[in-house]
Amino acid sequence: MSQLYSPAAQAETLVKAALRVLNTADPFEKAKLGDALANQWLQGIITRPYDPSLHFNVPDRPARPSSVKLLSPTLMPKRGKAGSLKSRRAIVHSLAHTESWAIDLSWDIIARFGQQKKMPKEFFTDFVKVAQDEGRHFMLLSARLEELGSFYGALPGHDGLWDSAMATSKDLMARLAIEHCVHEARGLDVLPTTIARFRSGGDDKTAGLLETVVYPEEITHCAAGVKWFKYLYLRSRDPAPNQNSHACPENGDEEGETISPENDEGLIQKFHATVRTYFRGPLKPPFNEEARKAAGFDPKWYEPLAVKEPTPE
Repeated sequence: MSQLYSPAAQAETLVKAALRVLNTADPFEKAKLGDALANQWLQGIITRPYDPSLHFNVPDRPARPSSVKLLSPTLMPKRGKAGSLKSRRAIVHSLAHTESWAIDLSWDIIARFGQQKKMPKEFFTDFVKVAQDEGRHFMLLSARLEELGSFYGALPGHDGLWDSAMATSKDLMARLAIEHCVHEARGLDVLPTTIARFRSGGDDKTAGLLETVVYPEEITHCAAGVKWFKYLYLRSRDPAPNQNSHACPENGDEEGETISPENDEGLIQKFHATVRTYFRGPLKPPFNEEARKAAGFDPKWYEPLAVKEPTPE
């Protein structure tokens, strides 16, 4: 009997499965396991998001490979602008490293917050899909890195993304705002330039991978953050005994009310307050307005955050 259809797989909850991924150190095994577990959930083999009678401790830090040397973000060597093979290797390595951390971030949000916040099943499905995408991106970028004559772990990386994860470990709205609506959105801002630089450097294969696979899927990851931030805001404004009574569509609730910047300034104010609490300094323009709009938020969400707050006299 295959592992996919085994009784153990049918009995496992998604939260327990997420912990298995978080506790896997090898990044390739982590990506493969995450893909298999994601398929089990999406195919209905794993059927329960969690067991209400069980509570698991989520690790403060996931298992990570010892082969990747970690440096402070301020000490990371310059990667260049993809004009040389050395620069292209450094950029692809950095992207693969980011995707490796993104796998952990996606499974962590499931394990850490799904049961705790009694989130609907659609929340789990959305972030399973994000996790699966991040694993695929990591594998594709790592394979491309080998084609360029290098490998994942050949260069140092930093764990700044996990610093943000720990800073938001007690607040799901903060996690969504910072990781998905700030960090992932920043990726949308800079990826078109990165793609153009690879093309200018004669590396159309890496440019194509980023343009046709990574970039469009990262828009959906940012959209998941926006979507569930809106959901939690709506739920906090109108709490109901039955959490499932709150719809979680892209733009509105079950009565058709649109949760948008145009008709709910409270939502925007909540986002601004959350980012200013958990993110140091202003956001950095220029912004990719087209991609951000596709992800579900317009300039009212982020442009005011590009201005440094005045300090009280």
